Amino acid sequence: MTEFVADLARSLGFLSRLPVPSRFFEGHDGSVSRAVRAFPLAGLVLALAPALLLWILLEWETEPLLAALIALAGLTLLSGALHEDGLADTADGFGGGRDKEHVLAIMKDSRTGSYGVIALILSFGLRAAALASLAAYTDGLAPLALLAGAAFSRALMVAHWHALASARAGGVAAGAGRPEADARTFALASAALACLLLLLPVVSLLPLLAALALSALGIYGFTRHADRRIGGHTGDTIGAAQQTGEIVFLAALAVAA
Repeated sequence: MTEFVADLARSLGFLSRLPVPSRFFEGHDGSVSRAVRAFPLAGLVLALAPALLLWILLEWETEPLLAALIALAGLTLLSGALHEDGLADTADGFGGGRDKEHVLAIMKDSRTGSYGVIALILSFGLRAAALASLAAYTDGLAPLALLAGAAFSRALMVAHWHALASARAGGVAAGAGRPEADARTFALASAALACLLLLLPVVSLLPLLAALALSALGIYGFTRHADRRIGGHTGDTIGAAQQTGEIVFLAALAVAA
């Protein structure tokens, strides 16, 4: 339990702007190969305040789309837009790159191009619209879906990270270490269990299983595409995997519910 708490603290330090006591990093080599098992729980911690805010706004009869956008803004601030930055860079690289070297060069460029801007617009738009749709379905579903999506998408990013070797030597992802197989499996299993516990009281099993399966399938397809384009993962593709998983999960749940 002590080791898992340390992994959770390091996961929050890696994935967010939340302050984490320095004692969890003293003498640590910076690897998160084992700590990734706590990524889903870290996602739940990050999404807790935004989900509560979403619930309060909906209780105050705020327009659902506005409430969803405010909640997503809060979640983005807490994460430091880490995953959104990866999504934008990946979209620019994959959209405009000719070959592996060109794709990686574009992804490393701090400037955001048209593909990246469009990807961010679609990410916030689709997630907000899905949450607004879920808010109209039944009370409490949208905040719980935000929590579940935050957990499961961060397990899917671990799966993407584990499935591929690093495409760029010396990158942030390479320095953090490739996830251990046991840590990957624990992350996926615990995230799926969290989704079931959170959502089964308010939504039937079939829509939930469909959302889980489609988001996993989406990350599988994205991972294969990344392998073809650049022969591995980067920190940017890991962030893009989280965003892709969350978008598909929320959208699929909204359509199927």
